[in-house]
Amino acid sequence: MPLIADFRLFIDDRYNRSPISSPIVVDGDFSRPSLAHDLFFVMHDDVTGRPRLHPRLASLALAGAVVGELMLAERVTLDLASGQDRLYATARHATSDPLTHKVLRHIIEEPQHPVTTWLVFFASTIYTDVTNRMIAAKLLNPPARHLLKKQPAAPADVNAAAWPLARLNLAVQRREPPSVRDRVLYGLFAATGGAKRALWDHDPAFVTAMLATLSPPLQRLIVQTEVVVGQAVISRR
Repeated sequence: MPLIADFRLFIDDRYNRSPISSPIVVDGDFSRPSLAHDLFFVMHDDVTGRPRLHPRLASLALAGAVVGELMLAERVTLDLASGQDRLYATARHATSDPLTHKVLRHIIEEPQHPVTTWLVFFASTIYTDVTNRMIAAKLLNPPARHLLKKQPAAPADVNAAAWPLARLNLAVQRREPPSVRDRVLYGLFAATGGAKRALWDHDPAFVTAMLATLSPPLQRLIVQTEVVVGQAVISRR
């Protein structure tokens, strides 16, 4: 199928009237649907909660998603001029969410690190942090034990868990651009290699055109997430 001709649809969400779109987090509002929560759902089975990816790769992607939440909320951005893609805070006041606030404080206190260093550092605890945040929000049920084996935290609502992946599938199937937040969601999922396995129709040309309309800092976040994922894959061989 041909790509959408009018790329204003990608660039300006005022033209995006598709029912598959989802709201963008703006003006520091962390009460809207979470990018990290949606990515967690995309990377796990929507019924059992079993992971579709190796935990290390999922953790790196979730680290990118939490940083992405701060970028979408205009709390941090990437300094592209340094040549090392460093994160720096654009607002220092506390967020309403303990997890993003903790990540923001780290970035404020040690701005000298490149984003790849931060992604690896945050990935060490981010899977547990995001899981606990989702359990507290009643999006996941607490892990249960069956026959002495601990089961993963399963979605509390199967339909809610399935919707983020369905949005991405519909966007590609219809060749309709999703919201900015869902473009970042798609990019981070694609960075793990999971999009090729989980999506109905992974169209690299459409995805490339879609991601090219993101702001340069968001594009670089996705690129650097793919870099650390690639390094993690190589180190396991």
